[in-house]
Amino acid sequence: MFRRVRSGLLALAVVLAPTLVAPATAAHAAIADGDGIETASRSRTLADGVDLTTFDRMESDKWVHAMALSVDLSGSARVDFMSSGKVSQRATVTDMVKAHDPGPGRRVVAGTNADFFDIDATGAPIGPGIDNGKLVQSPNPGNTVAAAFGTAAGGSGDPAGRIIDLYFDGTVTLPSGSHPLAAYNSSAVPADGIGLYTPQWGSADRALTVAGAAKVVEAVVADGHVVSVNDKAGSGQIPDGESVLLGRDAGADALAGLKPGDAVSTDYEPRTGDGSALPRTAVGGRGLVVVDGQPQNWEGKPNNAVAPRTSVGFSKDGLHMYLIVVDGRQVGLPGVTLTELGLMMKKLGAYNALNLDGGGSSEMVAALPGHTSTVVQNTPSDGSERQDADGLAITAPSGDGRLTGFDVATAADPAQAPTALPSHPDRVFPGLTRRLTATGYDADYGPAAAGSPAPHWRTSRASVGSVADDGVFRARSSGSVDAIASRGSASGRLPLHVLGGLQRLAPTASRVSLTDPSDTGSFGLTGRDANGDTAPIDPEDVRLSYDHSEFTVTPDESTGTFSVTSTSAAATGLITATAGGRSATVGASVGLVDHQVAGFDDASQWTFTSARATGSTAATPDGHTGTGLRLGYDFTQSTGTRAAYANPPQPIAVAGQPRAFTMWIDGDGKGAWPSLEFTDSTGASVVLRGPYVTWTGWKQVTFTVPAGSHYPLTVKRFYLVETSASNQYSGAVTLDDLDAQTPPDLTVPAPPAVHDPLLTTRRAVDGRQWRFAVLADARLTADDPNGAAAQRVRGILAKVRAAHPDLLLVDGDLLSRGTPADLAFAKQLLTDGLGNIPWTYLPGAGEVSGPGASLAAFSAVFGAVPRTQDHNGTRFVDLDTSGLSLRGGGGDGMAQMHLLRDQLDAAAKDPSVGSVVVASSVPPEALPDPREASLLQRWLAGFRAATGKGVLFVGARTGAFGATRVDGVPYLNAGAAGEDPAASSSDGYAGWSMVGADRVPAIQQQRTRQEPFLPGPDWVSATAG
Repeated sequence: MFRRVRSGLLALAVVLAPTLVAPATAAHAAIADGDGIETASRSRTLADGVDLTTFDRMESDKWVHAMALSVDLSGSARVDFMSSGKVSQRATVTDMVKAHDPGPGRRVVAGTNADFFDIDATGAPIGPGIDNGKLVQSPNPGNTVAAAFGTAAGGSGDPAGRIIDLYFDGTVTLPSGSHPLAAYNSSAVPADGIGLYTPQWGSADRALTVAGAAKVVEAVVADGHVVSVNDKAGSGQIPDGESVLLGRDAGADALAGLKPGDAVSTDYEPRTGDGSALPRTAVGGRGLVVVDGQPQNWEGKPNNAVAPRTSVGFSKDGLHMYLIVVDGRQVGLPGVTLTELGLMMKKLGAYNALNLDGGGSSEMVAALPGHTSTVVQNTPSDGSERQDADGLAITAPSGDGRLTGFDVATAADPAQAPTALPSHPDRVFPGLTRRLTATGYDADYGPAAAGSPAPHWRTSRASVGSVADDGVFRARSSGSVDAIASRGSASGRLPLHVLGGLQRLAPTASRVSLTDPSDTGSFGLTGRDANGDTAPIDPEDVRLSYDHSEFTVTPDESTGTFSVTSTSAAATGLITATAGGRSATVGASVGLVDHQVAGFDDASQWTFTSARATGSTAATPDGHTGTGLRLGYDFTQSTGTRAAYANPPQPIAVAGQPRAFTMWIDGDGKGAWPSLEFTDSTGASVVLRGPYVTWTGWKQVTFTVPAGSHYPLTVKRFYLVETSASNQYSGAVTLDDLDAQTPPDLTVPAPPAVHDPLLTTRRAVDGRQWRFAVLADARLTADDPNGAAAQRVRGILAKVRAAHPDLLLVDGDLLSRGTPADLAFAKQLLTDGLGNIPWTYLPGAGEVSGPGASLAAFSAVFGAVPRTQDHNGTRFVDLDTSGLSLRGGGGDGMAQMHLLRDQLDAAAKDPSVGSVVVASSVPPEALPDPREASLLQRWLAGFRAATGKGVLFVGARTGAFGATRVDGVPYLNAGAAGEDPAASSSDGYAGWSMVGADRVPAIQQQRTRQEPFLPGPDWVSATAG
């Protein structure tokens, strides 16, 4: 007897998002919906009152990865302005932190980027800047909003932070009289204004600050007297002791009468918009995202695109600061809108919050306890740190250096350690090792004094493993253990987990392909035990065998990987790695082979499209080798980013795994940015950039494919782009011979096949307490109700009926189309074929395809999905992955994920439930989103480890019948009912499978809870039908 727990979607109790000033549109409602799920979070204390939290969220349309700093401004922490030291000289946040002087007895514990800046010209910030109470630069008109800290008076002044307007008031007194001083070290002199530039400005060409002016006059001043007067702006570093007055148009007229020796003086100061005291620290921003506790609605306004973001905010009393950096413009991590950013800042605790510069500028660095230098915490979207204009430095007392504790970690950075998502350097196999580090810190979390004694190492369970004096942990037997570093009263610990015996070894890359002898490749090794638990293999445990005359392989302790180099221009070979008695092979090669992707003989069929531009495409006989494609463009019609696209007749599939593409371009010297756009295997866009077209005539251009790309790639289009507003031009280029540069052919031995113990004999399955059958992927239609495929399914149903299982699970894609006629046909087929055998039907992509097909139409016939039901102590959770996503194909956002999480939590507490079966038509490995797959696997593994109860995942779609195991959880691939039995696998698969299950007794649950890294509980088996 089945006990129906819930049918359809749960009435979810979710925390609603804060009310927006105006409702958000559907286009960017993901975070505004308030139904996202925090999937991971880790908090670290960097200093007293300074905490760093890194978190991940799954939203209905994307993933969010963010870093948030919470700073108590009423304590010992302080926020400083930081920069390169020159207004127009940009620097990375890391370099700004290194150069920043926090003052006696203080250190920098974290830093972020701050203001927007003149990226295409001077590089100077566009908003105000105040450093330790002194003006650094004045704001450009309309850019007066700033995040401010403390008061310029210092001492016992108010430490609170606030969002204010900062204006600039100034006067320049000339022999002819007084005139307004409109700018100070600003990236632009206002219309008809006069600006003052000091040595702090830097070396940027000052002509850029008066671009477009009809008249310019610059006067150099020293000791209050004019040194020289020029009718154009100067460039280069202003010498110490000198300053420059720069006027444009009416401002230039005011300076035109000056002559050397004339006395001049300037008087200026910043001014707060509310009349409050000037701050000690201030940086500019653009866009208020929280105002008086209300997140702001930016829908339909500029700069609200999904992007990486940085924001600063304050509590109502201003005594707590919140800084957030959100990653974006990466596969699976697009970023957030300003509307969403406001909601996130409100959730952090901000009563008022300001958007800082985002995109490739967004960056956060932090120094962990005991460490002397900061490390980048986010993943900059440019692929590396961008040089920014200014930033915020969070400083704290240096401490006394007396050892108080140890920060214990694996030597291999978990973010870089070789393994699947997520990384597990905290796991080790028996007999193997993991190198650990122990960094000492004082009571203020600062570095322990140089020469502090090394720690003593021990473990909490010597039978599980031990740590040598050099910090190398050696695992002995399965179990969990703490590695403890101590010295006197100071200590620190790191939980480690020793898995079952190493069964398989696998490289993170099956081959390493070097472009040339200057290139470096890398690979790592992961192991797997019989339970499906994985862990990276430390290089110290690995023995390598390879041709040393062709390649050099070097271990990297910081990442736990190996780097590969070669002195040969062309070579191929195999690298065999052995650890723990298991081996794996990696292919290695040097050099690339050209393969033509597009010869442009079909240039007349390519089409033109554009963004804020006009132009055309045409075939030309004057290509590099025959016919070429002429791409004409006009970039004079907008100051926004402009692009001219050349689109092939259809997308061009590219074979292999190219490292680069080359194309011949007949340049026009105008400076446009050539770009090749691809679609990768996940469906994401990949854009490769070439050098700016500053040449004329033919030149072969290389477009490098970034490491970690998801192959195969498909050419979407070529285009030229111009991002600078001041660059206005038109032109034409000719394209020819697009080639892919791929590694040479190399045969790498395939890893041995693995048989999972879930798969067993029919006798063993029948020996279980109860059974259910699984049928999937027949791909039928009502058009041929008596064809061979339909008859095969009828034969399977007859066998299922004869076997008398408790239930048949139809795991999607029984149909290849979901029209009303198809749905009626499927229902009749199941009803007639199964008699009184209960059955449940999950939709696949086929069931929601075709005219009139939808999840709603399917649910009207077969019941709402997701759904749950209990049988003999097992809870079934049936999911909808018809849209190839765990988020469900019915447009219900995150409701299905909440249902799954709620059902796992409820099953954990329900003593009548001893096991859970989660079923969907798409198994994790076939989900396009690897983060979804990882989350599902973590949830199921976490349920098993925490409860000791049984878990089974049943999926289909990938064709072959089989099973795998991940972190103790078996995953059954039910196979395809549409497969010809004559072509069935060696497991004897004939179109369906049978699963046998037992109730899981309390003693087995307890044993699995205690030893989650050992197999168990023993409750389920499967076999081919």
